[in-house]
Amino acid sequence: MKLTKYLLVYVLIVLIGHTVQAQNNTYKKHLIVMQLTSADTTVHKGLMKQLNNLKTGWGDTVNIEVVCHGPGIELLMSNKSKFSQQINQLQQKGIDFVACENTMLEKKINKIEILPNMIFVRMGIGEIILKQEQGWHYIKAGN
Repeated sequence: MKLTKYLLVYVLIVLIGHTVQAQNNTYKKHLIVMQLTSADTTVHKGLMKQLNNLKTGWGDTVNIEVVCHGPGIELLMSNKSKFSQQINQLQQKGIDFVACENTMLEKKINKIEILPNMIFVRMGIGEIILKQEQGWHYIKAGN
């Protein structure tokens, strides 16, 4: 009889523990930094889809920052980007887009050539490293 009581108490503790853990995972804040180094519009299209999927699936429990450097800066250029409307919609959902000033300097791109409401950082790769040091998860967009 005592063994049955102890077994029942043990099972209840395990079940309660799993329930609490599942609830904690539901409300966990996901931190994602995505690196874009491609000028390929097919890659840009895939990125837009994945960003929407993440926000649809996790809503406000996900913070996303997209760091564009090298050829990836073209996604943020007003005269080259084919996704300015989608970027604006994603910004309204809380996704940040970041332009690398080193890339802009190298390619002679002025800030006025970049879409509105972008974040500028001196080093795109440095921004990615800082985010990773703060616990953000890294994803490379494209190949």
